[in-house]
Formats: sequence, C-alpha cells, structure tokens
Amino acid sequence: MPGSAEFYEDQELEEIKRRKLLEYQRQLEAAQAEREAEEARKRREELLRRILTPEARARLANLRIVRPELVEALETQLIQLAYAGRIQPPITDEELKRLLMQLMSRQRETEVRVRFTKGRT
Repeated sequence: MPGSAEFYEDQELEEIKRRKLLEYQRQLEAAQAEREAEEARKRREELLRRILTPEARARLANLRIVRPELVEALETQLIQLAYAGRIQPPITDEELKRLLMQLMSRQRETEVRVRFTKGRT
C-alpha cells in the first residue's frame, strides 16, 4: 500500500521535527538560565565591591580557594547585613576578620551539636 508508507514517513518526519524542536527549546532554556546566573553573579560582585574595602575583598578571594562554602555564606551574610542596615559599608579587613570568626564559631557549634545528637542515638 503506497499511501500507508507515506503516512509512516510523514509520522516519522513529524516525530523528528518535534524532537528537534524540544531539544532547541531545552538549549534556549539552558542558555537563558546561564545568562540569569551570570547576571546574578555580577550583581553580587558589584554589591560586594560596594560593601568591602579592596583589602577585605582580597581576603575573601584568598579564602575562597580553601573554603568556598564558607566564603559563600559570609558573602550572603554581608549582603543581608548591609541591606538591613546592621553594618556600615565599607567593611574593612579587620571587620571582615571579626565577622569571619563569628561565622566560623557558629559553624563549629552546629557541628558539635550535630555530632553530640548523633552520638546519643
């Protein structure tokens, strides 16, 4: 049946088109998400540039090599404190060290508490 073969070819062609369209849409969405992430990173860097002195930014850059998760938490905290008006920019290197010590001591307390809880069970 000649008409039947054409029908299947048309269906196959439509399926290929549909898959290609979906793949293109996924690529566009991924590119958009990447652009948004890059814009957010740039906004964060700009905020930190306004909040921190050059020496404090240098300290964070050095610390990021060793403890990126700690720096991420500290940067978030700094931005939140600045927005809330609880710190006055620019934050000097000395002030940053003090905040860093506070954050590290809180993390240690949490680790001790978690270990203690696990040890009891």
